[in-house]
Amino acid sequence: MKLARAIHFDESDQRVYHSPARTGEWCLSGGFEFSNWSEADLVGKARQAFANGWLGLETFGRVTFVAVTQVEQAEIDALETALAQHFVDLYGAPSLEAARGVAAEEIGQMVELCEDHDPNTLLTVARELSESGVREAYRVIKPDAAGLDQFAIHGSLDD
Repeated sequence: MKLARAIHFDESDQRVYHSPARTGEWCLSGGFEFSNWSEADLVGKARQAFANGWLGLETFGRVTFVAVTQVEQAEIDALETALAQHFVDLYGAPSLEAARGVAAEEIGQMVELCEDHDPNTLLTVARELSESGVREAYRVIKPDAAGLDQFAIHGSLDD
């Protein structure tokens, strides 16, 4: 089974998100956070989180890139519990038991998104508001196409 972990190539997420995810934490889309948003909500760092942020399942912060990797069922079970508790604490779900099914569904969708990709495949998300709600699109960057030179800053120290 596969899921995705937060990955950082530079410090930009520290500047563009109110609460950045920690490198290595498990992530999912987290589009549910924006289900009641309107254009008026899309300003500043909140706009960046909406437009391109994956949701970390430990800090509940946001990250721009995630990398596909193997996950164990015991980890999935713990993540479902943590996400269900988040639904109780932040969104007012009536109980952990009531929230667990929704949490399992959210994580299941991310597992499904990751299952056909090789380990170390990078994923990005792009969101927009539509008449029917939040629409998400995903970009896949294959491991062999994700060379370090894409992210490196080139130049000379002699300048």
